[in-house]
Amino acid sequence: MFKNTVTDLLDTALNERLDLFLIDFSIDSQNHIKVIIDGDKGVLVEDCMFVSRAIEHNLDREEQDFSLEVMSAGATAPLVHKRQYKKNLERTLEVKTTSDKIEGTLIKATNEDITLEWKVREPKPVGKGKVTVKKEANIAFDDIVEAKVMIKF
Repeated sequence: MFKNTVTDLLDTALNERLDLFLIDFSIDSQNHIKVIIDGDKGVLVEDCMFVSRAIEHNLDREEQDFSLEVMSAGATAPLVHKRQYKKNLERTLEVKTTSDKIEGTLIKATNEDITLEWKVREPKPVGKGKVTVKKEANIAFDDIVEAKVMIKF
């Protein structure tokens, strides 16, 4: 009952702000509500406050004791939602697939797959020395085990 009420309040808040989307949501046995959100243009503190208020102001602490935590997806957290890929275009990702691990720049994200691009040094086809070659890989979402944005300074 309590979880259904919270779920409805969360859905209502996210329907008001279509730029935000849910990454994770849980309620433990002590009624600790944990909500992790992301946004097409990132998440500001105000966005977390908006979702928090939408839930908290519509629950009665006299009826049900609870704690509430609303946060944004961390910079180093794996990408779990297709919309997260679209907002990270032109950033470097490390993608683990069922058979490989690739680090490259995300140049395309559709509803079915992503495209990574990277450069490698390979021996010249003729003669001595090496040449820089641009590589590209299309990876279906179904083949991705884990993907993370690589933070570069």
